[in-house]
Formats: sequence, structure tokens, C-alpha cells
Amino acid sequence: MPEFPTFSSQHAAALDRAWTVLEGGGVVAYPSETVWGLAVLPDHAVAVQRLYEIKGRAAHRPVQVSCQDARAALELARPDAALTALSVLWPGPLTLVTPALPETSPMLAPGGLVGLRVPSHPLALALLRRSGGRLLTTSCNRSGQPPALTAAEASGMELADFVLSDFSDGGADELPVGGQASTVIQLPQGTVLRSGPLDGAVAALLARLQTGG
Repeated sequence: MPEFPTFSSQHAAALDRAWTVLEGGGVVAYPSETVWGLAVLPDHAVAVQRLYEIKGRAAHRPVQVSCQDARAALELARPDAALTALSVLWPGPLTLVTPALPETSPMLAPGGLVGLRVPSHPLALALLRRSGGRLLTTSCNRSGQPPALTAAEASGMELADFVLSDFSDGGADELPVGGQASTVIQLPQGTVLRSGPLDGAVAALLARLQTGG
């Protein structure tokens, strides 16, 4: 796990504000190590519907469930050797689309599949911890458009009710996002749905699993 910084009173106030917005059914824009994201509480049906509408995404296409740690992610998924092997890459820019446990809410796993992610950006993890460990998330953009890479871009898109910025010297983006979306892998097949920063690491772990190494 990454070491978490001690957040300033300004950060703490922003996190409190973000939680208030989420609790009220709102949408929060937040930084990750990849691109900026949009988040809602997964058990708030109206907020979930709004997220899909903002994104312009079909309801049968799952968005990510971002989790505070690997344990919170694995609790939603059917046990699978490849899932366990790849979970060592969390926290990090990796999304695993995998069969969900039957008791997982359909709002998290439409069609029985859940997309699991554990970000490594400290502020994203702080927001997840503040929000009970899981959020339904997607990149901060409308479908087909490039995602936001800065707080200013996220704010300018006017998709969120609140933009959770880092604060450094009065500005934003103390920990800049990487600009490349996460690697997305379909399990149990191990199919690459989207190339990203961890393609090589994923391939190596899956090859080792297949050879019993």
C-alpha cells in the first residue's frame, strides 16, 4: 500500500464537502493516478442513474467500482485464480472486469460483471475511505470525448457538483494525473479490453499463472 500523506485542513474540508455532496446524491470529480474521474455512492440509485446519463453510457455497460483496497474489491467478485494473481498490482492503474458474486448489487454489476479498480492516488483513496470504501466511478468526460487531466478541465466540463482538488501553493494538481487510462482486463479469459500502463505486468503475471511458476 502507498504511504498516505497527512492532509491539510484545506484537504480535510474539501473531503468533508465531497462526502456531503455524495451523501446527497451528487456527483464528485476527483483526481486519480490516471485521469480525472467522476464518483457517486453505489447505493444511491438516483445518483447512479445520473452518472450514466452524464456519461452518455448504456445502462448494461458497467462502470468501475473503485475500492479502498484489494480486499474491498475481491469481496464483490467470484473467486478466480487470475483475479487473485492480478490483484497484487493494486493499488494501481488496473481495472479488472470479472464475474460478480450473486449477492453483489446489480447497480455495481449489471449483467453479472463488475469492473474493479483500486486507485493509488492518495486523495482518491482518502475519498474512498471517507465514503465507506467503495464508489461507483468513471472517467471525467462524456463518452467519446477526452477525459479531464486537470482540476480546471474537470471544472470546465461542468459534469460534477463538486471538484475535489489537491491544493498546492493556492493551485490544483499537487499530484498530477498520469494522463493514460488504466489497463482493463476481462477475466477469467485475461483478454485486454483496453491497453494501459500495466499491460506488461499483467501479461507477465498471467504467463506465470499458466506455467505454474
